[in-house]
Amino acid sequence: MNCSIKIVPKALFLVLLCVFPFPGLGQDIVNEIGLKEIKGHLLNGVELQMDGVVDESFWLNIPGNGNFLMQEPKEGGEPTDRTEIRVAFDKQNIYIGVICYDSDPTGIKAFQKKRDASLQTDDRFRWIFDTFMDKRRAYFFEINPLGLRGDGLISSGQGQTLNKDWDGIWKAWTYIGDFGWSAEIRIPFRSINFDPKSDTWGINFQRTIRRKNEELLWTGHRRNQGLLRPQNAGILTGLVDPSQGIGLEVVPYAITQSSKEYDEENDESDNTTSADLGFDINYNITSQLKVSFTYNTDFAQTEVDDRQINLTRFPLRFPEKRDFFLEGSSILSFAPRSGVDPYFSRRIGLVNGVPIPIQYGGRLVGNMGKNNIALIHVRTGEQGELNPESFTVARYRREFWKESSIGVLYTLRSTKDDVLLGDPVQDRSTLGTDLTLSTSEFMGDNVLQFSAFFIGHNAASPLDQTTSLLDRSVRGIRFNFPNRPWSAYASYRVFGVAYDPAVGFNRRNGFKRFQPGISYSPLFEKSSLIREIEWGIRYEYLTSLENKLLTENLTFTLGEITFESGEQLEFKVGRNFEFLDEDFDILRDGSIVVVPGAYANWGYELEASSASFRKVSGSIGYEAGGFWTGNISNLVMGLTIRPVPGINLGSQYIYTKVTAENSGFNTNLFRLDLGFDFTPDISLSSNIQFDDVSEVLGTNTRFRWIITPGTDIFFVYNHNWQNNPALNRRFFTIQQGGALKMVYTYRF
Repeated sequence: MNCSIKIVPKALFLVLLCVFPFPGLGQDIVNEIGLKEIKGHLLNGVELQMDGVVDESFWLNIPGNGNFLMQEPKEGGEPTDRTEIRVAFDKQNIYIGVICYDSDPTGIKAFQKKRDASLQTDDRFRWIFDTFMDKRRAYFFEINPLGLRGDGLISSGQGQTLNKDWDGIWKAWTYIGDFGWSAEIRIPFRSINFDPKSDTWGINFQRTIRRKNEELLWTGHRRNQGLLRPQNAGILTGLVDPSQGIGLEVVPYAITQSSKEYDEENDESDNTTSADLGFDINYNITSQLKVSFTYNTDFAQTEVDDRQINLTRFPLRFPEKRDFFLEGSSILSFAPRSGVDPYFSRRIGLVNGVPIPIQYGGRLVGNMGKNNIALIHVRTGEQGELNPESFTVARYRREFWKESSIGVLYTLRSTKDDVLLGDPVQDRSTLGTDLTLSTSEFMGDNVLQFSAFFIGHNAASPLDQTTSLLDRSVRGIRFNFPNRPWSAYASYRVFGVAYDPAVGFNRRNGFKRFQPGISYSPLFEKSSLIREIEWGIRYEYLTSLENKLLTENLTFTLGEITFESGEQLEFKVGRNFEFLDEDFDILRDGSIVVVPGAYANWGYELEASSASFRKVSGSIGYEAGGFWTGNISNLVMGLTIRPVPGINLGSQYIYTKVTAENSGFNTNLFRLDLGFDFTPDISLSSNIQFDDVSEVLGTNTRFRWIITPGTDIFFVYNHNWQNNPALNRRFFTIQQGGALKMVYTYRF
């Protein structure tokens, strides 16, 4: 078990922690360039009893590193409770021992057990490893007092991106006692990449005391810094000869599936049953560079997307959740925060949300000094009328100075006799380049960033003789000042009329857009009621390439208030202008069509939420204003109940009312999330969704058992019902299916 909860502490541990509450307390080391330093200690044959209790003599003989500072509620303030950290290692693993003292252990908040669940509800301990000391990307880990494990990949650019869909192989044991809570953590060196020539990593720690809404940082406590900025990390020293073995990992899987598709008109069903095998092979060419091969890849265990009702003119973007495409995502990110996606992995193996079989795929991801490399090649199979396709993605990025980089991205999509486009398309290629200039030392310790990019692709068909490269390209620049209390940005982008990257995502073409914004968010350190208030202005000015105004948005944040209790209140007002040059069919069924013309409307938003750490918490948001020829009002309500640790019952209801000239409509969307997490390794969840536009009620139920890290059993069951009031048929089954998948990881 990854979680050990003991209300009656060991006698020795009580003596050491309660009678002498700060054993082994050492002064934090600050090196010659002002970075905090923590030393890793070699186990040298010592066997640790991994139970979450940091009571072995080995641990207690190591000076405890602490001296955290508040990030909130008082920037730079002294924590109300102490935290101690110790780091050790042997040839195969790195270990962390942490003691989170708490003056009122009965107030510790711990609800979550499911891997990667949000810990906005719980006390937590988080840390990062910048294993290449490049201050640009890092491995992220977090635990709570119940032994929940969460992890992800951090990439730094125009802001910080945390991708929590990455799952590493590691374990954590926790313990709750009269002193607070503690943990012992073991992470195999095989689970992460690093520079074997260096005995120094970047490292940082963060603790959250949830009932006090207290955020504590080991280093980088300023509000424009934080854990997710590797630039503000301290250093871990003393690592000697860590080993990744021979660097070979084989991950076979077996899956059996059964499904039924029902034909309403003919009252027939199509039954399909299959059993299959597949595998992934990963090999570390060096400790910094990994090559992978996947065969007969299956993503049956992937969670379904949250359903949305699209009342806009543009497509919706859903996040990637498939494991194979998440590795290397930090390197593959292109011009972050600029709103362009020349590579969007959901274009591979998915068409309109329907999975397409992946026959095989290869991937090379990693670093060679200051050179970041990612190369992906995937071959999809035949599916109905869709022919097999080949996808190639190549990314190279060169780092320079302390935080800057320049890179190129290339994608190629090869299709034989593409039935989707109709034209005799064979190869569609996209090439882009991006530049990022960044410093964390602007006017002292402020962050200032600049980025620029250019992307272009070939014609969609060899018969196209009408578009130029500028028509098929997008380019832009962005300035960013992401600090506190003042934050500002400004960006300018130009999208060609024919820009449509074959392996990318794009919402809109043929425009020029200027977007500035500024906000001010001071802390009220002397207030016992209000912690922070944010005021801000965001502006968007979008024209055609001929400078005709198409869209204008002006939004005022009149107050986003965070209370000391954890509750939040937000109020915004804004004005929107839209020029339509063609009909807009709002529901895509011809029932309500907005005719071309100019439309200007005002609106407002009001949102309130209770503190997430409460057993019963909720939120409510209301938005109203003009909408084309009429008005729109939107009500969003959420309620979460956590009766006991491990049980999370969440619900959301979205109601939209639209009035238009001589017509109108209402939409309803219901979402219910049921989570039953028996241990951090065994969980059962069910997602239930219904909307009255598609009239489809769908359920996705997932059972996951992590036998050991890297060895999983998944059972997934999906069931969809169609509601057809017009034919007086209520919720009849249109599809159902189940899958059982077993995955095992061999490491050499």
